[in-house]
Amino acid sequence: MIDKSLRRLMRAGLVALLLAGCAAPQGVIERLPGGEQEPTELLRQAENQSGTEAARTRLQAADILARRGDNAQAIQIATGIDVAQLPPEERVDWALLLSYLGLAQQDGWLVVEATSLLDEDIAIAREDALTLRYRRGLALGMVGEPLPSAKMLIGVQKDDPGFELNDEIWQQLTRLRGASLQELAAIQDPTVQGWVALLELQRRNSGDIARLFDRIEEWRSTYPNHPAARRLPGDLQALRELRGRDVRHIAVFLPESGPLANVAEALREGIQARHMSALDQGEQTPQLSFYDTTGVDTQALYARAQMEGAQVVIGPLDKDQVSRLEVRNDVPLPTLALNYGTAPTNHAEKLFQYGLSAEDEARQAAQRAWRDGHRSAGMLVPDNPWGGRVADAFRQTWQELGGSVVSLIGYNPEASVANAVRPLLNVRGERAQRDMDMLFLLALPSYARQVPPMLEFYYAGNLPIYATSHLYEGRPQPRVDHDLNDVMFVEIPWLIPDAAVGGEEALPYLDSYRKLRSDDEPALFKLKAMGVDAYELARKLPLFQSLPGSQTYGATGTLSLGTDGRIHRELPWAQFAGGVPQPPLRGNAAEADTTEETGDAPVSAGESSDTPEPERADDDA
Repeated sequence: MIDKSLRRLMRAGLVALLLAGCAAPQGVIERLPGGEQEPTELLRQAENQSGTEAARTRLQAADILARRGDNAQAIQIATGIDVAQLPPEERVDWALLLSYLGLAQQDGWLVVEATSLLDEDIAIAREDALTLRYRRGLALGMVGEPLPSAKMLIGVQKDDPGFELNDEIWQQLTRLRGASLQELAAIQDPTVQGWVALLELQRRNSGDIARLFDRIEEWRSTYPNHPAARRLPGDLQALRELRGRDVRHIAVFLPESGPLANVAEALREGIQARHMSALDQGEQTPQLSFYDTTGVDTQALYARAQMEGAQVVIGPLDKDQVSRLEVRNDVPLPTLALNYGTAPTNHAEKLFQYGLSAEDEARQAAQRAWRDGHRSAGMLVPDNPWGGRVADAFRQTWQELGGSVVSLIGYNPEASVANAVRPLLNVRGERAQRDMDMLFLLALPSYARQVPPMLEFYYAGNLPIYATSHLYEGRPQPRVDHDLNDVMFVEIPWLIPDAAVGGEEALPYLDSYRKLRSDDEPALFKLKAMGVDAYELARKLPLFQSLPGSQTYGATGTLSLGTDGRIHRELPWAQFAGGVPQPPLRGNAAEADTTEETGDAPVSAGESSDTPEPERADDDA
């Protein structure tokens, strides 16, 4: 039998307390007659029992351990129970307990395993089913499945309005992009349609707070009975406090001559294009003032910008100038630098740093490969400082997740690919001997295209490959890229619109995209996209400062502010099919709709440079 007063554990309010580290649960199973037995005693009893009796005794031991806060041992026991031996009601007890423990330990997959009971033909009391569905919705979000998470949580909200789920639903909705958002929008349900409409107006108007809330009032009149009409998600409510704090004047610090001039010009084009598009769309836009940084002391530029009324600075671009800023205690104006400094820590208050970083991409590759179920990685990176930094980023994230690196090869980009692949795979005779289940690849296109055929030659052609954006030249070339078929890689939305969002029409800042898209080198186009996002980030600095967890979906990815003041990017995934980037196959795990530095990545993989060049400018803008 079950203590009904305790089976409502982890409804929305209690979940927040639990995940904040509060008290252990009081249990979901009635205590044994005569008082509570020790778990060790119960486990000894179970050794001498069989079938249903043994499973029940172990479940009771796990419940007692959970109530005492020994979650790790409780999980070990609960996952070892032969659930098929339990009667239906006690299988529900097991699912409630294990899903509770999974959330307490932030182990989403454990919760998914526990709540698989929902997919079986078993009678579950309505309240218990709602609780399990709620937990499953949370867990799906934890494991990188925002679409099914949002669907599950919206369903729970509809079936029981007592669940205060607006914040949880909004968190998952803001992660949806492209095909996933289109799939949700196609659901003919007023509650779902209301959520999608609210998300879309927030994305269209996030740069103009007053206009956003005017649109929200219009939305409320259309969806008066929607849960979010009664109480907006917390992130949207917090935006009210930013009214009147809009950025009205931005100073842009960029060089007009010297080695960074071509990079600066592309960034300037992006900034100006987005500014003009915002004006054309009737948005409240800030004044832009450009300042030449060539041979001028940065402090003098700040003084001039302050005197002329600037509230925010975009720039500088030069890595050395950024490095000098980040060792200060503060900067005169909130500043969005367009590169990352070299100091281990950014000490300057109000200094934020944004760029296009290979390290961010490496971390995202590790996270995606782990979500796809891989655990043993091989790594193939250039044997130079850039390759070393990117390798460190992948390896650190991979090992923090629990993965192991079984082979790491730093290759010479000028040498034969076979010279790298043989030791990577520990080839003996003609066959690979190394035990790995995925490969992380950092390479430029000419080198990357040779890797899959060489793996095939050594009978390792089925090894999944996860790569950074550097293997893609930025335009579809099916003839030359066919050898990359099945390779997974990340790229900015503006370069892979079909794979990222289902087509150009769904791209962020579409008007700016159309103005800037040309036959230029893709690296220059990336810099223009970076300029577009820099403009939007500068406008939203008050938002990021007030709501550190905020995200903005931009031309270069989903952007968020880290605790270190660095803007982190999360890029969409693509997979080569027919030599062309396509949306990832569902079999590779759910589509990631959804990671720092513009870095010091090289002009070619064989040399390192601290100065960005157009052909690889995305690595060190």
